[in-house]
Amino acid sequence: MNRRELLKLGAAVPLSLSLPAVAWANTQLRMSSWLPPKHVLQKDVMLEWAREIAEASGGRLKINTLPKPVTAPPGTFDAVSAGIVDVAFNVHGYTPGRFLLTNVAEFPGSGDSAEVMSVAYQRLHEKQLAEHGEHGDLKVLAVFTNGPGHIFTTDRPVARVADLEGLRIRVGGGIANNVADALGVSAVLKPASESYELLSVGIVDGVFFPMEAVVNFKLTQIIRHGTLIPGGLYNTSWAVVMNRAAFDALAPEDQKIIEDLSGENLARRAGKAQDAFDRQALEQAREAGVAMSVADDAFMAELAQRTSPLRDAWFGKIGERGLNGAALLDAWKAEVANAA
Repeated sequence: MNRRELLKLGAAVPLSLSLPAVAWANTQLRMSSWLPPKHVLQKDVMLEWAREIAEASGGRLKINTLPKPVTAPPGTFDAVSAGIVDVAFNVHGYTPGRFLLTNVAEFPGSGDSAEVMSVAYQRLHEKQLAEHGEHGDLKVLAVFTNGPGHIFTTDRPVARVADLEGLRIRVGGGIANNVADALGVSAVLKPASESYELLSVGIVDGVFFPMEAVVNFKLTQIIRHGTLIPGGLYNTSWAVVMNRAAFDALAPEDQKIIEDLSGENLARRAGKAQDAFDRQALEQAREAGVAMSVADDAFMAELAQRTSPLRDAWFGKIGERGLNGAALLDAWKAEVANAA
C-alpha cells in the first residue's frame, strides 16, 4: 500500500469515529517514530513522556510506539493529520515551503543549550506563533529545538568558509538549507536517518548536525573532522503533534493529562535530554578518533558576514503575510534570554 492509499485509509477511519464513548475507560493511542529506538528523543523523551501519561491516568491512557514508522519522515505530519497514526514528532524543515514562522528558532547564533532554546521556543509558540495556524488541523502538543548545529566532514577539516565551498553536505531543510547555500555548499536535503548511507557511499562529504546526532546515527565510524560553532551554525525546529479528532475523542480528564505533561514540560524534557547527550557525544566522538575543533574568531566573523542576509530575506517573506519579522525575532531572543 503506497503513502497516498494510506492517507486515504487514515482519513476514512479517524480515531474519533472508530472509538465509542466506552473507550474512555481504556484508550490506546498509536505513536509513529522514524528515529532509531535508542535515539535520545525516542528513548529518553517520547517514551518517558508516554510512560508518565500512562502513570498519571492510572493506566487508562496509553501511547504505544508502532514497531515501524507509518511513512518516511517528510510524510509524518500528513500521516497524523489523516489519522493513520495518532501522535508523532517531526522536523518542520522536512516539508519545504510548508512552514515559515518556525524559522525564527533556526537562525545562526541562537544559543548553545537545547533546553534553553526549547523552553523559549515553546513560550514564543504559545504567545505568538500558534495563532497563525501553520500546523493546520494538527493538535500541537509541544515545539522544541535540537542543540546547536555544527559542521562534520569525512576528509577535509573546516577552519574557514573556503574549506566548505564545493562540498556536498546533508542538511535537514529550513534555515540550515539557506545557510548551506550562503556558504557555497551543495546542499542535499535528506532526513537525518539517511545520513549514514549518504556518507558511506560518498553521496555527501559531510553533514550539518547537532553533536548528539553524530553518535545517535553512528556517524563516528565515517566522520573524521568536526568543527563546533559557538551559538550554532543553525538550529532545527521540531513539533510533537496529535490528530485533532483523536484528541477531541478523549475524556476531558485525559485531555488535561496530556496537555499538563506536554507544552513547556515536554519541550524542557526534550531540550534537557539533548543537552546531556550532546556532552556525552562530544567525548564519544573524540574517543572514536574524530578530530574536533572550535571555530575561531576569524571563522565566526566569516560565517556572520555570509549568513546575515538570511534574516533580511526572512523578514521580507514574513512581511508578505503582514507580520513584522524583526519584532518576532526580537521576541525570540528575549524569550531565550528569559529562559536562560
